[in-house]
Amino acid sequence: MITVQSLTADVLVVGAGLAGLHTATRLAELGHDVLLAERRADLTAGIRTTGIFVRKTLDDFTLPEEHLGPPIRRAVLYPPSLRRPVELGSDRDEFRVADMPGLYASVASSALAAGVRMRLRTRFVHHEDGVAGLDGPDAPLSVRARFVVGADGARSQVARRLGLDVNRRMLVGAEEVYASTGLAGGPPTFHCVLDPTQAPGYLAWVVDDGEHVHVGVAGYPDRFPRGLTEALARFRRSAPGLPPDLPPEPLERRGGPIPVGGVLRRIGCSAGLLVGDAAGAVSPLTAGGLDPCLRLSDHAVAVLDEARRTGSAEPLRHYDGAVMRSNFRGRIALRSCLSSVRTPALTETGFSLLRTPPGRAIARRILFGDRSFPDVDAPATSAPADPSGCVMETRR
Repeated sequence: MITVQSLTADVLVVGAGLAGLHTATRLAELGHDVLLAERRADLTAGIRTTGIFVRKTLDDFTLPEEHLGPPIRRAVLYPPSLRRPVELGSDRDEFRVADMPGLYASVASSALAAGVRMRLRTRFVHHEDGVAGLDGPDAPLSVRARFVVGADGARSQVARRLGLDVNRRMLVGAEEVYASTGLAGGPPTFHCVLDPTQAPGYLAWVVDDGEHVHVGVAGYPDRFPRGLTEALARFRRSAPGLPPDLPPEPLERRGGPIPVGGVLRRIGCSAGLLVGDAAGAVSPLTAGGLDPCLRLSDHAVAVLDEARRTGSAEPLRHYDGAVMRSNFRGRIALRSCLSSVRTPALTETGFSLLRTPPGRAIARRILFGDRSFPDVDAPATSAPADPSGCVMETRR
């Protein structure tokens, strides 16, 4: 006979990436009983993000300084030919690349200190009538929680089980992280290569901050004729900005899906809500997700805190992805434009525009701009989503 362990919590958070850890910690700090379930056995393994934090995030959030690399103020954009790149500099610290294993360990420690109960090697299975089923390392778990937070990535199972929207438009990316052997002829730099034959619909990159070198590619999965691994290896052989004595083996290999369809319309209901990649909280244009995940998580915490204090699901009406999505129209349109560029010749033509003063101004605004994730506070005049229409899928 299988023994099912029963637990209770105010909030069950599924997924211990940055969005899940941040949400769980903030809720626990506000006095809520939080259970955090994560399928991995080790939070420092299986990392998918590049760990590039933009200035706006660094300005507005407190991150462990000891796990942030040197500031980066220079970006170089390359056409497919790699000739006549567009160099952009800033007088401010625009990017810092985090040591993500160390950062995750630090944030997880803060979560535990705040009172979060963390269950590793524990997989979300189903949700029905306010009870979540989890598969734990020793026995199945039955968790009765007032709310469930889906922080379980781009292919969220929580979203499916709660009947919320799921990501449809996604890129896929892969990255290798090496120990830096010294900056290759300049200051810390973010090198971006726009070449539809190497990174279809997105870009390939080299980031060298003097401590680590990140080499990666991303694009639409169906446009890598020989697969993503081969594409990364091919790019590494000719990538600009690499030190000549790059170590033969990387310290880490990362990869995973990147949702780029914008914030999903239906990201909350009376039973819970979605944060991070699960909610599509990634810039459709730049595919940056660290800043959006923190900002949307803060909004989720405010909504859940009010719901728990009032004993009503009414506050979840204002967790409305459709309202947020309206602020992404321009970026979604630009994403469609990028996805339609399929030839190097067309990309080279685009670079002739980037080299003009207006083109450089646009590039600076995208890379160095002050805008971040759009305001997530739902306007009082908005038509809120109905939180009672939560569709529950039972276990099959």
